[in-house]
Amino acid sequence: MKTVRAVCISEKKGTGKHPIPEGKFIENYGLQDDAHAGTWHRQVSLLSYDKVKEFNERGANVKDGDFGENLLVNGIDFAALPVGTILQVGNEVILEMTQIGKECHSHCAIHKLVGDCIMPREGVFARVLKGGIVRPQDEISIEPPRADRPFTAAVIVLSDKGSRGERVDESGPAAEKDLEDRGYLVVEKFVLPDEPKLLEKELIRLSDSRQVDVIFTSGGTGFSLRDQTPEATLAVADRVAPGLAEAIRLGSMKITKRAMLGRGVSVIRKKTIIVNLPGSPKAVRESLDFILDDLPHGIKILRGSDGECAR
Repeated sequence: MKTVRAVCISEKKGTGKHPIPEGKFIENYGLQDDAHAGTWHRQVSLLSYDKVKEFNERGANVKDGDFGENLLVNGIDFAALPVGTILQVGNEVILEMTQIGKECHSHCAIHKLVGDCIMPREGVFARVLKGGIVRPQDEISIEPPRADRPFTAAVIVLSDKGSRGERVDESGPAAEKDLEDRGYLVVEKFVLPDEPKLLEKELIRLSDSRQVDVIFTSGGTGFSLRDQTPEATLAVADRVAPGLAEAIRLGSMKITKRAMLGRGVSVIRKKTIIVNLPGSPKAVRESLDFILDDLPHGIKILRGSDGECAR
């Protein structure tokens, strides 16, 4: 049986969580009085007690809440569920999974004590779709991601000057507006310097942890020695999807012959499509126009909701 073992909170960030008799979950906010609640995608953290039990069998002595989880749950392997999974907790609360695992920036007390921590790889995060009260022993039911949920996207701009605040980024907002106008939910948008390892790290996080449907990069696709976006993209790829990059180049060549100098690539990592776009706002908008009408079919195939020969 899938049940809540413990409801835990921490009133201040940087302090450990502790169990409480019941928790009030607030729609689009999180657990009342918990320091990590807010209007963001990591409103509630969840962890499987089965994983904690295995961890303790290796010699640790972890108590409920020690890993920073809001809900410690019996009978669910959260890391095996896809982002978008719906969790009905008790009679009232409905959660939607938004992220699997997280980067551990500073090792917690548990890691320092026993040399390991399972939360970064086994814990998941969710947002509250419907609020209510949750108590230990409440049952949990699982539903697959909703078929009508919007496509999710992330936009990464590669610019040394932009990352230092020396240039206002216009490419990212241009991509975000075009995507939102087409019904996409842009879950993250940020600027990075032209450092391939930083880009690789973010592409892996967005694909594996947040499981966004498509990631668009802008910039870093030219002939400059600092232009390493295609190389970083290929480094994290499971498979190439060259047609998207070819369509962008073909369409762009009808506007300017210099499009032949663009080195952008398009790939697949797990169930995420990654597409390199040029760096200028105008070229970003043009490139998206060349591919966005037909891209949803590819996303649906990766999601498993459409067939290769769909009419």
